[in-house]
Amino acid sequence: MSVLDRIYEKAKLDPQKVAFPEATNEKMMQAAYECGTEGYIHPVLVGDAAELKELCAQRGYDEKVFTIVDIHDEAYKNQVIEAYVNQPGRMLKAKALGRRMENPLYFAMAMQAVGDADVTFAGIDNTTGDVLLAGQMIIGMKPGISTISSIGLCDIPGYQGSEGSLLAVGDSAVCTNPDPEQLASIAISACDTVKELLDWEPRCAMVCYSTLGSGQGPLIDKVTAALEIAHEKRPDLDIDGEFQLDAAIVPAVAAKKVKRESKVAGKANVVIWPDLNVGNVAVKLIQQFGHADAYGPMLQGFNSIVCDCSRGAPVSEIKGNVVISATRAAGLKKNG
Repeated sequence: MSVLDRIYEKAKLDPQKVAFPEATNEKMMQAAYECGTEGYIHPVLVGDAAELKELCAQRGYDEKVFTIVDIHDEAYKNQVIEAYVNQPGRMLKAKALGRRMENPLYFAMAMQAVGDADVTFAGIDNTTGDVLLAGQMIIGMKPGISTISSIGLCDIPGYQGSEGSLLAVGDSAVCTNPDPEQLASIAISACDTVKELLDWEPRCAMVCYSTLGSGQGPLIDKVTAALEIAHEKRPDLDIDGEFQLDAAIVPAVAAKKVKRESKVAGKANVVIWPDLNVGNVAVKLIQQFGHADAYGPMLQGFNSIVCDCSRGAPVSEIKGNVVISATRAAGLKKNG
């Protein structure tokens, strides 16, 4: 059974409410419908209700599979606004939120913020920047996290690591050149993500071209500074470094290079790249020469789960990312 099959099974055990603010898009509605009819999620379409119902009929979908939320329903809109502004620490007042909720993306995220949805899934009609901005403004950031980032899950044939053929890696898609504070946030978020999605106990390695002082320079200094920040913020997490990649994931290499006790060295199930140059190249190498399946990128750092999918993604890929997002949302509730 593949990792995606296992994630699909988990989603079915605890289906989450996933809001689709781009449901007029044919691919997005099809993915929502298939995920709903197969029992992975409770799909919530957010937009003009009359238009959405008409499109359901045109496309041959049973609208009873969906919960359809009309952004023109003033009574419900006011209910969401009132619940939102009564939450502590919210940055928007009622009028400002009301204006933004004319956009289905912001309406969906406001619903999520007050508990009427568990995930907002977008990215077909909105840019990544649109989704990130709305998420930061409406959903907000997790306490102690300073930056939005991403993580991917690689299923690598022939690799036998601490989690079999699986290795989580990040950030390979969002944060270009993180400073130490941001790099620490990426590592912390990645640990939380794998726990939400896979129930792993994360063992997170911060990698670069040096293992415990074997090299010197500002690129290494950034990683070691990030490690200190991560330890200060989340001493409960097993985050270690700085390691070269082989010292992070190969026990025999770790035994030679890491001359101190480490719960991570040689056993890492999460690897944090020092910047996007390394991350992007590394993932493509893993895919090209390791023939790996790579799932993601999954956005992380928000108070709850927000997903930005690729505009060119086929329905099958959208569906997989919907199920992954829903499983993360269920895991987030479980792990508190």
